Formats: sequence, structure tokens, C-alpha cells
Amino acid sequence: MPSHPSDAGSADPVATLPQPSPGPPCEDRAMEWIDLLESTTGRFADVLATGDLDADVPTCPGWTLADLGEHTRWTHAWAAHAVTAGTPDGDSPPPGLDRDALVAGYRAAAGVLLDALRRAAPDAPAWTFGADRTSGFWRRRQVHEVTMHLYDALASQRATDAWGIDPELAWDGVEEVATVFYPRQVRLERTDPLPAPVRLTATDLARSVVLEPSGVRAQSEEVELAAPASELLLVLWGRLPATGPAAEVLAQARVTP
Repeated sequence: MPSHPSDAGSADPVATLPQPSPGPPCEDRAMEWIDLLESTTGRFADVLATGDLDADVPTCPGWTLADLGEHTRWTHAWAAHAVTAGTPDGDSPPPGLDRDALVAGYRAAAGVLLDALRRAAPDAPAWTFGADRTSGFWRRRQVHEVTMHLYDALASQRATDAWGIDPELAWDGVEEVATVFYPRQVRLERTDPLPAPVRLTATDLARSVVLEPSGVRAQSEEVELAAPASELLLVLWGRLPATGPAAEVLAQARVTP
């Protein structure tokens, strides 16, 4: 049985203090987060319904597809609680890892999350672990959560060619790592800062963002990792290896949990 996110209820001094909200990302981009969440949770449920639940997930060592399904179900339920109750202490017992219980439990949790997010305005207050303290945070975060775990689920079935992700959505995920996850990893002392700046350049969008050493003096000059946005996202979440000079720098820090 998988453990659940270390972000669940973790003590983050930034997350426990009122902060100005930058506004939900969906106001800045032409993305329909609810529609994306509904379609991607549906695809994930379909893999659970048809795939080999005992298959190992190569991108999540030690997990089977059934474990991955339970983890993602629990995470959706936890996020729904953060929206509706405004606290990080949501928990839900596993429905079971047999196919019928797992698929029904996953679909139910996804449905509860979608309902909670539809009912809450994007700027409604919610508990989050980022500077954006609104339900809009969870619209974005849960889309990226299930999108990455859909990749994992397909990897368990040796079918990652069926994954696919819009470059704009992938780039938003890259920016989420740069602005939310990597700084938080350093702040919570889960990782040392990167020894040098890493410029992430999306070759299919002609955009870039820099992962800075974060509060310490860089030990060397900036390096660049240039690739399509989807590949950058997979590298940052440990699903693909980095290449070139950036590989050595990125190997010295855990930029994502």
C-alpha cells in the first residue's frame, strides 16, 4: 500500500500564514482546468479498469498499478477536503485494491473533487501549500497530479506513447515546479539548493525559466536544458533523465518531492 503525499499536513511556515494571492493561474492562461481534470481523471480511471493491476510501475519503484490508483484516489479526496473544509488533515480509508472497488473508489473521489471545485469560485479561500491560497490552486495542481500519474499508469502497461500532453499545459507544469515545488523543497530543507542556475528552455514554445540556486551563491555558471515542454516536465518529475551539462547540476538536488 503506498504512502501518501508528504505535503499532507506538513508544517510549512509559508502555508500557515495569510499571504496575498497571485490569483488562480486559469485567469492567466486559456485553460479550462475543470474540463482538463474531468477528461484526465476519466482516462486514468479507464487504465485502472482495463490494465493489469499487478503490473509494476517503473516510474514509481515499489508500486503496482493498483497502488498508484489508490494513491491518486486518496490525493483527490485530500485535495477536495482542502477546498471544502479549508484544512490539510483530510483522510479517507482505502476502498480496496480489487478492480471493482478500486475503480469505483477512484471515480467517486474524482467526482467529489470535481464537484467541490465546480462549486467553489476560483478565488474562494482554500488551504493550500503554495502562495496562492484559493481553490484555483487545486484546479491547477490536481490536473498536473493526475496528468503525471496517467503517464505512470501507462508506463506500467508499457503504453506511454498514448500519453500526450499539450505543450502549453506541460509548460505550465514546468513553471509550477520552478515557482512552487523547487522553492518549497529548499525552504522545507528537503533538498540542498542547486549549485548553479538551470535554464529550462521549451524548444516548442520558445520560452524559458530559470531554477535559481535559491538563497546561496552559485558555485558555477548557468547551464541550460533545452527540450520540448513535455520532456522538460518529465525530467523535473524524475520520469526521464536529464541530458547534457544540466544533468550533473539537477542530480544534486531534488527539485520535486
